[in-house]
Amino acid sequence: MSAVLAPKPAKAESKLVVCDGNEAAAWAVSLANVDMVAVYPITPQSSLVEYLAKFIADGRLGAEIVDVEGEHSVLSVLQGACLAGARTYTASCGPGLAFMFEPYLRTPGMRLPLVMTIVTRDTLTPQSVWGGHQDAMSVREVGWVQMYCESVQEVLDTTIMAYKIAEHHDVMLPVNICHDGNYLSFGAARCELPDQAEVNAFLGEKDVNWHVALDPQRPMAVDPLTGGAGGPGPSAFVRYRKGQCSGMQNSLKVITDMHEEWGRRFGRSHAPLIESYRMDGADYAIVTIGSMTGAAKDAVDAARARGEKVGLVKVKTYRPFPAEALASALAQVKAFGVVDRSVSFGWNCGPLFQDAITAMQCAPTRIPAMSFIGGLAGADLTVTHFERVIGRTKELARDGRPAATVWLNEKD
Repeated sequence: MSAVLAPKPAKAESKLVVCDGNEAAAWAVSLANVDMVAVYPITPQSSLVEYLAKFIADGRLGAEIVDVEGEHSVLSVLQGACLAGARTYTASCGPGLAFMFEPYLRTPGMRLPLVMTIVTRDTLTPQSVWGGHQDAMSVREVGWVQMYCESVQEVLDTTIMAYKIAEHHDVMLPVNICHDGNYLSFGAARCELPDQAEVNAFLGEKDVNWHVALDPQRPMAVDPLTGGAGGPGPSAFVRYRKGQCSGMQNSLKVITDMHEEWGRRFGRSHAPLIESYRMDGADYAIVTIGSMTGAAKDAVDAARARGEKVGLVKVKTYRPFPAEALASALAQVKAFGVVDRSVSFGWNCGPLFQDAITAMQCAPTRIPAMSFIGGLAGADLTVTHFERVIGRTKELARDGRPAATVWLNEKD
């Protein structure tokens, strides 16, 4: 008599909600079972920490919450908690990120796997409390991993993945999840919340202070002074810096692996480093980052329907910069245009443009490129703006003569 096979257990059902990007980030932090949250509200991040405070007050998230006097203390508190073995979280933007800069700079050097959302905002002055990428871009070289999200769902999924990336032994670096102020922070959309048990299985056990710790059983000096009389000398400092750079480069593979595992487990996939959209047979392309990508894809679709051979590449992981992936994606085009929501003052262009043309030094031939800047101080980037980008990039593919940086919202 043949054995009767027991039915497989039903897959846990996800929960569907309608929420904005700030609430999605809060849900992700709750699902990640963090131990400590330290916060200070600032527009357009404020509602995110309000959601977290409510989750903790309602018992949905069993974490300690520390409401300190300012952002400098926010990150200082979390450094101590992380050294003691806690999984930690915070969020900030704009002037708050600037006030946080000293401990922000210190965190990657200590190889602490904190996770922090930057609800991106333009910087002062003139006065602005509206969306832009200038705050996150201004700290791009400090040593944090940075990933930019296009949608509310991507905010939730990437924030959960960020913990497994940060805590990976080949990385051990803090991670910023960047989502656009106004457009994602307050824009509501359908979002799927994964099952808690499945998230627990994905993340595994917390392992945040195996390498450096506040632990009486294994006393050690944390953040020692290097160089100078009696110190270990500059070679120790070099080892720290080289280790940070190795961790950053290692994260490219880890980010890719974590996104693949997420897709297998949860049935939802996001591009880990870059996303190529309608690049098959493209003669020219536009490069985007963040929530602007939705309107840009619509413009590409419309141009393709007219018979124009244009494609799009979205940058998801910005630090470390995915140079090889971008160079490969753009290798066959005749020209490309890069759209930034921030400014590189030293080069009179966008910072993503600056990185893109550097990456293209790996290409076998020189490919002309142009910088476009738009969406500053919360300005909208519409399909009409991207039609302009596509048209000018098409001209560049034809004549090979780049023009000066184009400011898309200058006359809006």
